[in-house]
Amino acid sequence: MAQRLPFYYGWVILTTAGSSMFVRNAAASLTLAVFVYPISQEMGWSRGLIAGAAGLGGLLASVASPPVGWLCDRYGVRLVLTTGVLILGLSTISLGWATTPLVFYLAYGTGRVVFSSFMQLGASVAVSSWFVRQRGRATGILFLSHSAGMVLFPIIASLVIQHRGWQDAWIVLGVLVWVVALGPVYLFTIQRPEDVGLKPDGDGAGTADAGGETSLHSAQDEPAWTLREAMGTSSLWLLATATGSLFLVQSGINIHQAAFLIDRGLGVGVASAAISVNAAFTGVGSILWGWVVERLPVRYTFALVALIMAATTALFGTTDSVAEAIIYSAFFGITVAGILVVPTVGYANYFGRRSLGAIRGVTEVFVSVGQAVGAVASGIVFDFTGSYQGAFLGFAILALATISLLVLARPPQKSDVPLM
Repeated sequence: MAQRLPFYYGWVILTTAGSSMFVRNAAASLTLAVFVYPISQEMGWSRGLIAGAAGLGGLLASVASPPVGWLCDRYGVRLVLTTGVLILGLSTISLGWATTPLVFYLAYGTGRVVFSSFMQLGASVAVSSWFVRQRGRATGILFLSHSAGMVLFPIIASLVIQHRGWQDAWIVLGVLVWVVALGPVYLFTIQRPEDVGLKPDGDGAGTADAGGETSLHSAQDEPAWTLREAMGTSSLWLLATATGSLFLVQSGINIHQAAFLIDRGLGVGVASAAISVNAAFTGVGSILWGWVVERLPVRYTFALVALIMAATTALFGTTDSVAEAIIYSAFFGITVAGILVVPTVGYANYFGRRSLGAIRGVTEVFVSVGQAVGAVASGIVFDFTGSYQGAFLGFAILALATISLLVLARPPQKSDVPLM
């Protein structure tokens, strides 16, 4: 079928991977944000305790990501994504019966492992393997699928919570995971275009040198790094550290966004609208950053993302009107798209497709740890001070500090790696 279609099969891969990115939002921070207030009110749990489940999931994902990345290379993304969809649906449904912190932590923590490891790695590695010259735009579309889930999953959860309660809301989301993604990822996923006699982008044509500062390059000229070689470069660790730091900021804001706006007296409706705007502009930003990263060097594009995130985070902590809540949420959504799209393209452009799963598995540890720390940090600061102001200010400073790391993250050269 891959060779008989009137269009490039990579777009089928992108759609299939997109379905998994869409449903992973069952365990997303914005979805959990909808549940924080009703669960804390009904169960009497602190916000730090609830957010701690995301922290636990992040720590577990940091352990799971390297072997999952290896599985992507060794056994294929089809196995990884299908397994991830099955587990995510079951863990989300289980949250409907999570009436003790232990059960809640086990169920939500498992979902976060799938969110951060299986779905993130499987989907992005698949798309990066099928697209080289058009990698930026394809990755942008992939995360547009994610942002669509960011919009719809919190809305669906809010509606079910309002009419049926938060327990039923988890069950509905879990069933939705299986209905939307299980069939596509199992039936249509293929690891690489070469496996079915095709070339990346449909023809393999390209125009620029992979080792330079430009983002566009051909499949023939792309680099081919092993995991060991990549780990010997400073660029890998600079990108990974910066990405983890910005995901720390993202998690610390997103999970507590709804509760923060309610505390500011803006109401549940405004909080829900702000979350939806955040998610919608993540979709807009995904296309935007996918376009930009094909035209500007990865490190400068990523530094711009960090600068906008720092400014938006500082302003977000001063929110006291509906207009500000909506505007700051929109800009924050755009920056979230940047930390999703740009490093995904960057790792593939810098190190190629040869061992991309294993390389991404190692770097994803930084993302998982960052998300875990950010989620818990905001909750702890609130529990001790009664305010999120200190946490948000610290996050803004951290985002600003990552710019220096990103500017130094030049495309690696094999000649720079010491002989082992």
